[in-house]
Amino acid sequence: MKKRNILLTAFIGISMLALAACGGKAPAESNDKEKLQAITTYSVIYDIVKNVGGDRLNVHSLAPIGSDPHQYDPLPEDVKKTADADIVFYNGLNLETGDGWFEKMIETAGKTGDNAPVFKISEGVEPMYLKSGGHEGEEDPHAWLNVENGIIYAENVKKALIQVDPENKEIYEQNAEKYIAQLKELHESVQQKMNELPKEKRILVSSEGAFKYFSNAYGFEAYYIWEINSHDEGTPEQLKAIIDIIRSHDVNALFVETSVDPRSMETVSSETGVPIAGTIFTDSLGKTGEDGDTYMKMIEWNADVIYNGLKNN
Repeated sequence: MKKRNILLTAFIGISMLALAACGGKAPAESNDKEKLQAITTYSVIYDIVKNVGGDRLNVHSLAPIGSDPHQYDPLPEDVKKTADADIVFYNGLNLETGDGWFEKMIETAGKTGDNAPVFKISEGVEPMYLKSGGHEGEEDPHAWLNVENGIIYAENVKKALIQVDPENKEIYEQNAEKYIAQLKELHESVQQKMNELPKEKRILVSSEGAFKYFSNAYGFEAYYIWEINSHDEGTPEQLKAIIDIIRSHDVNALFVETSVDPRSMETVSSETGVPIAGTIFTDSLGKTGEDGDTYMKMIEWNADVIYNGLKNN
């Protein structure tokens, strides 16, 4: 952890020099002058913002696809882009707090103060809370895995864009209306699919405890090896606890996330004899052109993998 803090401090110093050299702002690309420059902290928000903003925006995700937004290490380029951005979106709910990376970057980029165009996309979501590891009572950030919360995210993006760019209010309203209608259909289809599973089979075991919101919305019991990525991960005590749960609850399938190291879950599978039934998305979309490369596709993928894994094991 000390090494990460030293690196982050060094990064902040370099970034401040870079910003000073360009007058506190990175130069905008000449061919994009008429578009709003938007920054998002990770790929799920990136996709929601693109759907609501449409052709009016250029959007950049800080944490690349496949990476962990809990503990991202920003690059000097990220600070330059953020300094030059017209609007910044972040999740909140205890997500971008690893080493305080987001707060430090925002401060370095000059995006602090009452008039800074920085918006928490989860505003209005009813939070769920962590329950273990000395972090009891902290907010669980993974609200987007319940599509009803994804709809709240889209509404918040619309309001923020209208606030920053009121001349294009109608465009944002139309885009949001169309996108939210699709999200509502998706939420209903996931509910219907999961209701086909017998109640005793609706036990979801993942590496990170990211599926509280999902499980609450779609009728599951959620268990995990560790509760949130920015804390201890895959300790002997955690492995023993989840193995005991799997054996006592007659769990018949395990799932591993695309953005975590699979070795802990592989150990659990080996110790219990319960197969890993598939890979699911939590903190990141899939790569462009591959499975789960949009918010809606990641939800559809997760629903299919979880349904088939629990039904067939």
